[in-house]
Amino acid sequence: MTQQQELVGDDDRVGTDTGGRFSALGSIALDPRIDWSIMIRDAVTGETLYERTPDAVLKTASIGKLFLLIEVMHQIETGELGLHEIIDRRAMSSDDFCEDSGLLYLLDQQTLSVHDLGFLVGSFSDNYATNLLIERVGLDRVQSFAKAQGFERSSLLDYVRMELRPDGPDDMSCGCARELCDYMLRLNAGTLVSPSASAQIERWLGTDTDTSMASGAFNVDPLAHWEAGDPFQLRHKTGTESDVRCDVGFVRCDPTGRTVAYAILANWDKARYGHLRDVALADMRRLGAAIRAYIEA
Repeated sequence: MTQQQELVGDDDRVGTDTGGRFSALGSIALDPRIDWSIMIRDAVTGETLYERTPDAVLKTASIGKLFLLIEVMHQIETGELGLHEIIDRRAMSSDDFCEDSGLLYLLDQQTLSVHDLGFLVGSFSDNYATNLLIERVGLDRVQSFAKAQGFERSSLLDYVRMELRPDGPDDMSCGCARELCDYMLRLNAGTLVSPSASAQIERWLGTDTDTSMASGAFNVDPLAHWEAGDPFQLRHKTGTESDVRCDVGFVRCDPTGRTVAYAILANWDKARYGHLRDVALADMRRLGAAIRAYIEA
């Protein structure tokens, strides 16, 4: 048995055609108390570089907002919605109001465009902005279009709620790494919904300020990493709950021309293991470091 085989668990698969460039993952022993769903692929060749139970469906918290964004762009392209259409908070359901992640609930501004609400979702995973957009386009439409795009096991399940309903889902979204990695592959290729829709979604996600997880390995400025000049072009979305950490995205290395799409999902049982946030984040950052080593090589 090789050293890599000793270190990689039964559920891990490391790509065999990488010429050793991604072998760093062979030395990462992920914490067994955490349920993982991971898929990492070369976005240029399509090669699977690493996977761990990629079809396992886990809670994904705010990752489901990705499916809201594709339905927003779908309705813009069909003419049902305008990118610069104004949404008046005062005319929407009072149930939409939601605190926690985001800025909108702190602001006085009552009217915002769909364009600007998309940036609040992309930049700060804004819960209130999310709910306003869900009400405007329809949760059922978000779910049906996700399925039509081939996302059978990953979906936005509900509005963002501060308290879960007894008869509702146990999280606002769910997903598996295989499908979420495919979302990012298609976004990078410009084939998610359409080239223009992909470009707008990429622009929204290019302002994500949360680099606490795998994306932290690239050391981009969390507040300003869209403009060219940085060696890494990062587009991603994160999801966070007290027992959930998820990071889904793609990253380009301009000096080498390599691009990797990734979906790293982590859930754990708080009642059994307590708080594993630090453990999950440490493992995710090591995965991010392996991605960086690959695209820089």
